[in-house]
Amino acid sequence: MRFPMAFPALRLLLVLSLPLLLSACYYVQAAGGQLEVLRKREPIDRLLDDPDTPEALAARLSLIRDAREFSIAELGLPDNDSYRTFADLERDYVVWNVIAAPELSVEARTWCFPVAGCVAYRGYFSERRARAKADQLAARGYDVFVGGVTAYSTLGTFNDPVLNTMLRRDDTGLVALLFHELAHQVLYVSGDTAFNESFATAVEELGVERWLSGQASEDQWDRYRSRKALADELTRLALEARDDLALLYAGPLTADEKRLAKSARLGELADALVGQATARGVDPNDAWFAEPLNNARLAVWSAYESHVPAFRRLFRDCGEDFRCFYASAGELAELDAEERKRRLAALATTG
Repeated sequence: MRFPMAFPALRLLLVLSLPLLLSACYYVQAAGGQLEVLRKREPIDRLLDDPDTPEALAARLSLIRDAREFSIAELGLPDNDSYRTFADLERDYVVWNVIAAPELSVEARTWCFPVAGCVAYRGYFSERRARAKADQLAARGYDVFVGGVTAYSTLGTFNDPVLNTMLRRDDTGLVALLFHELAHQVLYVSGDTAFNESFATAVEELGVERWLSGQASEDQWDRYRSRKALADELTRLALEARDDLALLYAGPLTADEKRLAKSARLGELADALVGQATARGVDPNDAWFAEPLNNARLAVWSAYESHVPAFRRLFRDCGEDFRCFYASAGELAELDAEERKRRLAALATTG
């Protein structure tokens, strides 16, 4: 362990010391997992200069370095030491997030933490621990969803590294993920997961489009447009189902009647998702389609996508200038939650 790593490690333990008294096991695993990430960082420049670095890894790290400079010069994203190091965690995911929603509600349960504030998920650096927490919540009647996460942001508290888990994506997906995580350092509203994730998704999409416009071949553009068209259609279907379920849960039916109608609507959604994938040449047997459809999964899906049209409209209103866009989004962030949601809804309908 290099000595410079000791100082952020100490800072992390100090930040977590009070909550440790309240929920020791959870915060111990969180602190240990974060320290592992920090401890394994190696400078990307050093790895690229090292002849022993595997060629395939060097190519991905070179791409990251180029995209990092692009993120600063063209997107106005933070110029700091985040994503200038690499950490190999020797596993497929860095954390596993547990999302929970009541059986008859599409609103996700939230948990509150230091630094991140209140969020609609609970993260574990161990899949086993995540599954155990999910089982505990399910036993209490919650719909639950466990999702493996390839990257997360510490919101500038630490210099986040590029992780081996991020390299599972193709080149465009890797660049997109970099832009998404950096966007969280620009703007973050405690307690509003949908605002935060939709903003970061919008920056990701707008950034990738600008990245590709400067260097992509027509084939690359075609692949990106095709994937995005499918993702947009799947999202439309999911959000439509979520809205239908919200009306159902608020309606006059008995709990048993709502459960039956819920099951039928989720079955319709599953069939529609598979149908869209098949029509567009995507294998519907992919593991993504096998994940359960329930209130929890729809809640997290909505968080990442629900306000993206509004943010894209805000970007157009700024003449596609990123600094203006960030300032305008920051003004929305200053509003109270209900007014912020109302303004975002108005932007989306004028898009």
